[in-house]
Amino acid sequence: MTHYYQYIHLSWLYWGLVIAYAITILSIIGVILSENRNPLKSLAWVTVLLLFPVGGVILYIFFGRSIKNKRMISRRNKRKLRQISNFNASNTPTSGLSPELRQQVELGLSLCDAPYTTGNDISIFNNGEAKFNALLDDIRSATKYVLLQYYIIENDTLGNRIIEALKAKVKQGVKVRIIYDHIGSYKVKSKFFKQMREAGIDVHPFFRVAFPPFATRINWRNHRKLCIIDGKTGYIGGMNIADRYIDGGKFRLWRDCHMRVTGPAVSAMQYSFAVDWSFMGQPLIEEKVEAEAKPGKPEIGMQLLTSGPTSEWSNIAMLILKAIGNAKKRVYIQTPYFLPTESLLRTLQAAALARVDVRVMMPLVSDSLILTYASRSYIMQCLRAGIKIYMFNVGMLHSKTLIIDDDFCSIGSANMDFRSFEHNFESTMFIYSREVNAQLTKQFLADMAMSQRVNVVEWRNRSKWLKAKESMLRLLSPIL
Repeated sequence: MTHYYQYIHLSWLYWGLVIAYAITILSIIGVILSENRNPLKSLAWVTVLLLFPVGGVILYIFFGRSIKNKRMISRRNKRKLRQISNFNASNTPTSGLSPELRQQVELGLSLCDAPYTTGNDISIFNNGEAKFNALLDDIRSATKYVLLQYYIIENDTLGNRIIEALKAKVKQGVKVRIIYDHIGSYKVKSKFFKQMREAGIDVHPFFRVAFPPFATRINWRNHRKLCIIDGKTGYIGGMNIADRYIDGGKFRLWRDCHMRVTGPAVSAMQYSFAVDWSFMGQPLIEEKVEAEAKPGKPEIGMQLLTSGPTSEWSNIAMLILKAIGNAKKRVYIQTPYFLPTESLLRTLQAAALARVDVRVMMPLVSDSLILTYASRSYIMQCLRAGIKIYMFNVGMLHSKTLIIDDDFCSIGSANMDFRSFEHNFESTMFIYSREVNAQLTKQFLADMAMSQRVNVVEWRNRSKWLKAKESMLRLLSPIL
């Protein structure tokens, strides 16, 4: 009799857990449907939850949740920061631009109040040694403050060179603030950052990885690479702080692109940093930006767009799509990972089919084997539309550049992939200048000489096993 009651008790417990779990699954599906996401993505999550209940819930907790429209900063603090950063989105005329470029400027303003500025001056770096030497020189010249934000800060030779330079500035009374991404720098021991704090550097991780919020934060990464010095000089691009950006690491060389900026565009860079700093719960940055327009440099127009999972729109992605759609002659892209969203793929295909010269360059082998295979799954669809694909084969290509026609280009942190467009906090500088366009075009053509163009016949005749592997990994594209 006792066993009978134990059986009944366990039976009720079992069915109670089943019912509770079923309610949980249905509730999550209800949340997914109520968010009115892309139907294909919603259907994918519903399918995963129904077919793999336990694993599906875990995947959803880590990768499926949305924080769209979450406010990063209060309206009051936003207004205050705009005044401090001299962040004005409406004063600079665009009369010297073509109608298409003026449309792009207006789109940036509509998406995120991104100001368009002229009178800027820039230096472009295509290798880490030149970039970090310049950055160290500027850090050593700082008199007021240094704001530094990187996805990865390694505890290696380069990382220690920069940190030692910052420690020296702290001793001189310079205020130093650092943001690093906790996922990007997860291999770095906490002792490295603790020593910075002990030296007086104000350093904090973005979305700290710790339980219980770990599962809700791991999918959202701050991928921005910014540095602002005294409100006069800024750095932005694709390079993190690590030795491999100088010596190539396991690659023969590491090709990347970063730039030094002086002029009014620095105000937008400082505003971006200040918003992220406030979002982490830190006090408002109250140092005023002193960047001024450079005489004789009105032709270099610049517009910084930031985007992230909290944005109402996919800011960077939308401006890229608009710019590609406006292209009349050419679209050149360099990206380490090519996992295009459906809209980006279709836009590139439409441009190529309209006889625009579309070229996409990616590494033959990237620093992630999974991303290498997933990227290759999109190549055949590109080749069929007439898009030219180039594989950089002398090292790791990590540049994130876009060149359109003769007067528009961009440099930033965003890759041409799902993660950069939808999940990461990114920053990209859009540049309206024939001079800068010509510089990037010259480098692109030089990199073509170190690349092999993909032949459509050879690509079609690859092994079936290789194609299957690429297709399977492609399914992971939205979360890679």
